[in-house]
Amino acid sequence: MLSSLIQAITSGESVGLTLVVQLCALVFIAACCFPIHESAHAWMAERLGDPTGRLSGRITLNPLAHLDLFGTIMMLVFGFGYAKPVPVNIRNFPADKRKLYFGLTAVAGPISNLLLAAVFSLLCWVMKAVIVKTGNTGNAMLAAVYFFDSASYVNVALAVFNLIPVPPLDGSRVLTAVLPDRIYYRIMQYERYSMIALFALIFLFNRIGFSPISLLAGLVSNAIDALTGLPFAALFN
Repeated sequence: MLSSLIQAITSGESVGLTLVVQLCALVFIAACCFPIHESAHAWMAERLGDPTGRLSGRITLNPLAHLDLFGTIMMLVFGFGYAKPVPVNIRNFPADKRKLYFGLTAVAGPISNLLLAAVFSLLCWVMKAVIVKTGNTGNAMLAAVYFFDSASYVNVALAVFNLIPVPPLDGSRVLTAVLPDRIYYRIMQYERYSMIALFALIFLFNRIGFSPISLLAGLVSNAIDALTGLPFAALFN
């Protein structure tokens, strides 16, 4: 039955279904996972002493409070993107821990995406197990597998993308915890240009058919899939 499942998932007849479900997964990520990512930033900041994000209405699952037009377009076109940055006032953090707490606030978003990826990966394995047990390889069952698999991978891609150390992505804020202020502020001076350069590189890499983000996301996604699949190993062996 496992071989039949793999054949059904990879057959040319299901290509159209796969594309539709992948698009639905991207829309779902933008509408639901972006808000979770940004809310994680605001929640962590408040836990560490800064209520700015909460007072700005950013601890909410309402996508309208978080979505950025260009970042959402990137999400739908490239499979990864970003939302509006959550405002953080580092002066509200303890003076001796400001850099550390700013970094922890920044990394909370990508961590939320990795946790979501694990949840969706587990749900994907559950659906595969149901298909193997019942022998039901109908479109609805396969669509569920496609959806959870795509949602898991895209969440990983979002985590990887946002950890790139380019302002205003989360990775640039994580740098505050490890770089001297002098070097960090020098990097921040080029914020407006760094994003343009990053988008240009992403476009160039996609044109030549190679994406470092996709490569790294694939490695992380495979690791998560292997871990969440451990409880189902006996069923598929």
